[in-house]
Amino acid sequence: MSTDHFSVQSADPGLAEAKTIIGTCNHFGFCTATCPTYAITHHENESPRGRIDLIRIMLETPGAPAPQTVRHLDNCLSCLACVSTCGVKVDYMHLIDHARAYIELHYWRSWTDRLFRFLIAKIVPDRRYFGAALAGGRLVARFARFMPRQVRELLEAVPPASNGAQDVTAGSYRAAGTMRWRVALLAGCAQRVLTPQINAATVRLLTRLGCEVVVAHGAECCGALTLHMGRTSEARASAKRNIDAWIDEAERGGLDAIIVNASGCGTTMKDYGHAFRHDPRYHERAQRVAALTVDVSEFIDRIGLHAPSVARHYKVAYHDACSLRNGQRVTRQPRRLLRSAGYVVVDVPEAGFCCGSAGTYNLLQPQIARQLGERKSRHAESTGAAMLAVGNVGCITQLSRYTQLPVVHTVELLDWATGGPMPPGLKGRRIQECIMHPEASHDAAGLISASEGETATGIGVW
Repeated sequence: MSTDHFSVQSADPGLAEAKTIIGTCNHFGFCTATCPTYAITHHENESPRGRIDLIRIMLETPGAPAPQTVRHLDNCLSCLACVSTCGVKVDYMHLIDHARAYIELHYWRSWTDRLFRFLIAKIVPDRRYFGAALAGGRLVARFARFMPRQVRELLEAVPPASNGAQDVTAGSYRAAGTMRWRVALLAGCAQRVLTPQINAATVRLLTRLGCEVVVAHGAECCGALTLHMGRTSEARASAKRNIDAWIDEAERGGLDAIIVNASGCGTTMKDYGHAFRHDPRYHERAQRVAALTVDVSEFIDRIGLHAPSVARHYKVAYHDACSLRNGQRVTRQPRRLLRSAGYVVVDVPEAGFCCGSAGTYNLLQPQIARQLGERKSRHAESTGAAMLAVGNVGCITQLSRYTQLPVVHTVELLDWATGGPMPPGLKGRRIQECIMHPEASHDAAGLISASEGETATGIGVW
């Protein structure tokens, strides 16, 4: 096959990198064992190895990509499980991002697809538009049975109304007692609408541990959602706003870390240095931000967690978000923190298998996302745990659709154990402790009585 077209394109640094990455793949096939779409379809072109071949052909061939190539690449979750098992560590993360950007520039989708993707890219990263869209979606969902299948699938993804938790606002939150660290918190975009209690719990926990927490003006969407849709210029614009805001904050009062409690955002932010490697103005600034970025569990594990104010011996199944497990290699810290807070932690079977959230994937590829969500939920429920802990808002939203277990963020459980309020997702649930408190008494029905200051412990409805 002619490579002249690829050689001409290789003047583009991004495509030159893609060519180099493609050349590192030895087709060992270890990736097929951990790829969710290959496990479902058993189709070679739905495996990382097959997709790499498709990308090579796409870049070598003049003209628009073939529709079937676009379909197979669209079906990729970017879960990066393949990277974890690859024998030669092919840089698949950057390769699939380059491929999606190429498709965005050279492939003409149907007008309905273009419109849908445009709306997602404009609405979801903007919390004002996103909040309005969700409110409208909940109204329309009442009439979902009269609508086409694709519309019904989209409406099924609309989560219930907010639990009333308050979002954090831009500004500075003082440390409780002596200030030991000064950190910035990425408030985010979609998370602030879907689960604002996560940011609130993060601020409470960090200030309790001696941190001054800064929520910088202008730092919101990290750019991950648009990046993985191939809309590189929009992703870079979001990243630049964040970089400018945090560098200004670092130069004003210093920063020990930039805390991220949505792991999909953390993976993208830790890669800012690579994203701006050819930008003379932003490269050094982006590297500084990337070096400061840590997942909230990484940072708390580093500085130490206070002893729990009340021991909460609940059996917690911990779900590894792909972006945290495969993208950032953060696996031990969340489990270690939950155990130190008194929880009994168990792993979900097929821990490295994606739940089907994957940013906007569950909106763009709802059928595959549903299969993966149901599969992960069955595994979570098989553990016999009382609740499911997750470190990413996308996974929380996805799994809450398919499991009967309450799904909460890791930081909510840590905050609760060290003096914070009960996570909203646990209220109204019947949850059983797996170890009795020595001081607990039993009533006539055999239920553990609530200890002083608690609504309930053990089995009870909150």
